[in-house]
Amino acid sequence: MVQIERLVDLKPIHQRQAAALALWRWRAPIFAFELDAEWGVDQSVLESLFRLAASPAGEQSDRAYRRVIAELCTAPLFTSEVDPDTVQLFQLETIGNLLTFGELLDKAGVDDVERVVEASAGLATYLDGLVEGSFYSHPAEEAHRQYLADLADQASEGYFASRHFAVEAACHGALEVLPDSAGLLDSSTGRELLALCEDFGEELVTTMQWLRTTGH
Repeated sequence: MVQIERLVDLKPIHQRQAAALALWRWRAPIFAFELDAEWGVDQSVLESLFRLAASPAGEQSDRAYRRVIAELCTAPLFTSEVDPDTVQLFQLETIGNLLTFGELLDKAGVDDVERVVEASAGLATYLDGLVEGSFYSHPAEEAHRQYLADLADQASEGYFASRHFAVEAACHGALEVLPDSAGLLDSSTGRELLALCEDFGEELVTTMQWLRTTGH
């Protein structure tokens, strides 16, 4: 469930911001759980990447993002075999998406933006599968069921995929009013969108904590 048509209709600068917001939805799970020490990844490096992605587009921020990516790629994570648990898998996928965002800085076109946005949506769908496949009932199962029931025919997937789609739609609909020269952190609308993504991320964290507790 990704609004590709609406994404294509956005200006390139707003497409980039859409990708940054897609990253931001998975920011909370990165920092809510301790990273595996053997990965050798400094959380402050990841925090820099998130903030640079949300910064105004331009040569200065692009150069800074590439520099931090280069630093990140020196971590042992990129030269060793990794056997992640469920939570770590989400962390690794998000790190991979931060790398993909770096690739779109060097290319004109929407393809890499779509990759970032689709990866975010795909993780939400994957989380639905984990919840549905669990032997335990999710603590918010009734609330999730009611949310989907309220959507009626609009819901074609699980709870988190549907929530992701709603957050994505709200973000894409609001991006058109943002000034081209502003970053997401530089305007009240941009900060509201980041907060919306952050709230979704906190909900993801709660379910990941439940998955880890139940031994999924």
